[in-house]
Amino acid sequence: MARALRRLGILLLILAALGGLAGWQALRLYRAPGPLAAPAQVVVPRGGTETIATALRQAGVIGDTRLFAAAALATRGQGALRSAEFAFPPGASLEQVLDILRNAKPVQRRLTIPEGLSARQIAALLREAPGMTGDVAVPEEGAVLPETYLYQHGDDRAALLRRAEAAMTRALQAAWAERAEDLPLASPREALVLASIVERETALPEERPRIAAVFLNRLRRGMPLQSDPTVAYAAAGGMPLERPLSRADLDRDHPFNTYRIRGLPPAPIAAPGLAALRAVTRPAATEELYFVASGEGGHAFARTLEEHNRNVARWREVERRRAEGAAPPAR
Repeated sequence: MARALRRLGILLLILAALGGLAGWQALRLYRAPGPLAAPAQVVVPRGGTETIATALRQAGVIGDTRLFAAAALATRGQGALRSAEFAFPPGASLEQVLDILRNAKPVQRRLTIPEGLSARQIAALLREAPGMTGDVAVPEEGAVLPETYLYQHGDDRAALLRRAEAAMTRALQAAWAERAEDLPLASPREALVLASIVERETALPEERPRIAAVFLNRLRRGMPLQSDPTVAYAAAGGMPLERPLSRADLDRDHPFNTYRIRGLPPAPIAAPGLAALRAVTRPAATEELYFVASGEGGHAFARTLEEHNRNVARWREVERRRAEGAAPPAR
């Protein structure tokens, strides 16, 4: 370190002499606060010192490219200057800038894949992720684990997708290994399909095990699942349905129409999260067979059709009053 600083002092002294400055003043500039007014993330390009200096100067991190080049040369024994995206603090000195380029971790960007997205939505999200490279194909439906993934500027989109698919494989294997006994599911694949339906049925974490139990109870009895999200998936071709379901949708002969078929649809309809996977493999202990929107953000559950019909009537009354701008009926 002392040797490097001696070399730096010599070079800066020469530079100062050319500029009419005293050597001690040049050394002070090396350690003085830089011109950066606010925190900044800068993509440092590949290339030599001159290329890096130009990029830093344009970003406002340094003020003098010649001084930067001299300092980088004098301290070259401390390591090479790296190309990546780095975070620079306000007023970073030339000494700090060089240390960041050599030793700091590159900026970790985050891409969050929300629960319940379809494969086409996930592919679109990846294509829009800033700073990534390459194209990405639409993954298999349900193959990606919704999660927040870290990446760096310049990372490949297809590589991140492979990470997300591997994460789903591990999560599904773990959930299946810890499954309850006597589930009417023959394979992890069937658990994944049902978890995708549960994911789309409710956004309330506390409801997922109960909704999963309803569907599992219906499967045991050979009843159709009658899940609206599966019908919407068929109607919109894997993208969000921008209109209410119609009678024609419910009557349509389609393998994803769980009002017409019995059992599970042939594939997932979305990407389920960890909670939905756990709900399907460790469902609530209940004999309920029905649920309908409560009109209050959740669902009303029932064991009998008679009880369910009362819940449906109440939900329709809530919807009617809401359309009229009146208060919902008292429970």
